[in-house]
Amino acid sequence: MSLQIYNTRTKQKEIFKSFREGKVSMYVCGPTVYDLLHIGNFRGVIFFNCVRHWLEQSGYEVTFALNYTDIDDKIIARAAEKNISPTELTAFYIQAYQDDLRLLNLKPHDINPKCTDHIDDIIALITKLISDGFAYEVAGSVFFDVHKFKDYGKLSGKRLDDLDAGHRVDPHPDKRHPFDFVLWKPSKDKEPFWESPWGNGRPGWHIECSAMCHAHLGEHVDIHGGGIDLIFPHHENEIAQSECFTGKSFVSFWMHHNFIRFGEEKMSKSLGNVIKARDYMETYHPEVLKYLLLSVHYRSELSVETKQSYQCISALTRVYSALRDADSLANDNAVATDEFMGVIKSTYQLVKTSLNDDFNTPKAFAAIFECVRSFNHEVTSKKPKDVTLQGAARFFVACIREIGGYFSLFQEEPVLFLKSLDQIMVKQLNLNVAYIEDLLVQRSHARANKDFKKADDIREELLAKNVLVHDSRDGTTWEINKHFESSQ
Repeated sequence: MSLQIYNTRTKQKEIFKSFREGKVSMYVCGPTVYDLLHIGNFRGVIFFNCVRHWLEQSGYEVTFALNYTDIDDKIIARAAEKNISPTELTAFYIQAYQDDLRLLNLKPHDINPKCTDHIDDIIALITKLISDGFAYEVAGSVFFDVHKFKDYGKLSGKRLDDLDAGHRVDPHPDKRHPFDFVLWKPSKDKEPFWESPWGNGRPGWHIECSAMCHAHLGEHVDIHGGGIDLIFPHHENEIAQSECFTGKSFVSFWMHHNFIRFGEEKMSKSLGNVIKARDYMETYHPEVLKYLLLSVHYRSELSVETKQSYQCISALTRVYSALRDADSLANDNAVATDEFMGVIKSTYQLVKTSLNDDFNTPKAFAAIFECVRSFNHEVTSKKPKDVTLQGAARFFVACIREIGGYFSLFQEEPVLFLKSLDQIMVKQLNLNVAYIEDLLVQRSHARANKDFKKADDIREELLAKNVLVHDSRDGTTWEINKHFESSQ
């Protein structure tokens, strides 16, 4: 099956074909850097990281650009609140964003252009739009005339005649039409500004992405992505100004991920119900955030509550427990049975089919869990010295590590990661570790005195607190029961 991608512009899945053979250009709208980002902002970051990995796995050379909006009203206001310059503010939050990316262990983007580094490109683009009759200047402001672009609305499906004032209209008195949008605006007192043919000012929001796309990726982009809230007006306006600038088609495939909800409401800063990505990663783990955001198809809404996070911990526990067991059994010289090798081959094929079907990550994860189930059956049905089990362990680890790499998942050291999950759940369940260990000492004494009833009672008391007790020749260990109800 060839790679098919749902194209927002055509409202259907299409077989992917790059503009230049063997090469893919991808541009994703990045953050406005005036605060730490919430987990909704990271849905696109984590998803398009997967898109990039899969395109590379499919043989493409990918150039991935994600921009920083480092000048706008929010940035200016926040800098004034903190009594620092906008440049200082944005430098701090760009670094914070990059630190978060490192925590997530994502592959760095090839290009991270900043708006303020492309003012000359923006001015050149606006100048040509004016000279070609697509934009007009009024008292130091420059606006794009949407009625001059006959295909306006082809991405969102909106028609100018049907639009109402509820769509983020800038009520500027000098605009010819309500939905004309600003390309350049005069600076106010004490605001940052750049010199231009229209006076001192700064760029509008929409123009910056077109300028950066053209500067780094050329006139045509294979994939342009972002959240569904950017379809209109941001991406619609990008199309209009870019295609009027070049006279050519701008983007082949538009990809948009859906919202994250917190309970019944969309997560947004305006509603005050955001969860900062950094806070989430400190509460849980970067691996949990990545799994959470990929566990639902990117075009579907994702609800984030404690229950979903616990289910992700359960799912990750299953994979990493199998990896831990496999690491202890694997023999580089052993060969698995034909039946188990068939499972490995099937896993690769199912993941490939799922990702080629518009990046269906939930189906890909389902294939991974089938592989985990098959390996666990090998473990329970064979003795540790069985060379076919040792071979199954060897190929299982290789398979899960390689496939996990497409998602930037399953690369942690299993024993340490499982311990970190225990530590997370100890805090979440408000358990007293000293009390647990004291009970285990009492249980050991009871067993030594052959008081098996007391030993069993202590086991049950711990189980009621979600603590599992494991007895072996090497002694007694405990872990948190992390097998919460899950769809997997």
